[in-house]
Amino acid sequence: MEVILLQKVANVGDIGDRVKVRSGYGRNYLLPTGRATLATAANIAAFEARRSELEAKAAAELAGAKARAARLEGFTLVVRAKAGNEGKLFGSIGTGDIAEGCRAEGHDIQRSEVRLPGGAIRMTGEHGVILHLHADVDFALQVNVVAED
Repeated sequence: MEVILLQKVANVGDIGDRVKVRSGYGRNYLLPTGRATLATAANIAAFEARRSELEAKAAAELAGAKARAARLEGFTLVVRAKAGNEGKLFGSIGTGDIAEGCRAEGHDIQRSEVRLPGGAIRMTGEHGVILHLHADVDFALQVNVVAED
């Protein structure tokens, strides 16, 4: 299936690229979410008419993501959780807990933007978390898990 990308898609291409993708990926993800359109003659002409508008929107989204990353600079999230004597948590800290903690501190982070490279956090201490704010903007956030009294 050949499509025209309307947004930058990681590991696929940039705005305006005509790419061949598997039909299931295109039909079930790219087309319904508005990230791509079928590469027909009519759609190609319509895309070329809207190209500057789409590129301006993409530039604004990138600038917004960079601004969010700049506001997060120097921020360390402190999460309190129940833990045993040796620092092992009763339960775990996941993406939802981290996003909720960031929102409580005034940073608008969605759960889908949080990446936990080592899986859920199960011990107290300092942990590195990746915030995927945009296809081109990743931010390394320090999360300090502290035992609750």
